[in-house]
Amino acid sequence: MVSIEDPIYRSYLCKLVGEEGLQIVESMPEDEVTDEHVAEITGISLNTVRRTLYLLYEHRLAKYRRERDPESGWLTYLWTLCVENLDRALEAEARKLLRKLEERLSYEKDHIFYACVGGCARFVFDEASENNFVCPFCGAGLEYMENDRIVSTIEKRMGDLTAAL
Repeated sequence: MVSIEDPIYRSYLCKLVGEEGLQIVESMPEDEVTDEHVAEITGISLNTVRRTLYLLYEHRLAKYRRERDPESGWLTYLWTLCVENLDRALEAEARKLLRKLEERLSYEKDHIFYACVGGCARFVFDEASENNFVCPFCGAGLEYMENDRIVSTIEKRMGDLTAAL
């Protein structure tokens, strides 16, 4: 049985394949197994098991080997987990998040913002001026919004991520 106890791994896998998928990962034996067998031991539908295994495969967290039945010609897929690739998958996710944070930081630094005094939304200067500095949702006024705190929060998260990589 594969037991993913590290909360970071569990969180990543849960985000990737959901609660049922996490149950599938935890129930997978160490040696090769068919998707039908996994469905039997977990009680989870075969479609869900297959979808989970293919998602894991796409992220290089599972692999399969095909075997053809000589009599019927049917293909059987034998699955194995590749938990040794979890660190690499997490690093790829962190790099993707870092790129998104870089884009967001650039957006925050390159624009001037106005926010609805009623709390509905915030707008860049061009949108605010097109609406005569009136919220198009509730009709309240729009006021200049300082975004230094947002910028510093993004920079801190980027620093934390970079240090972790």
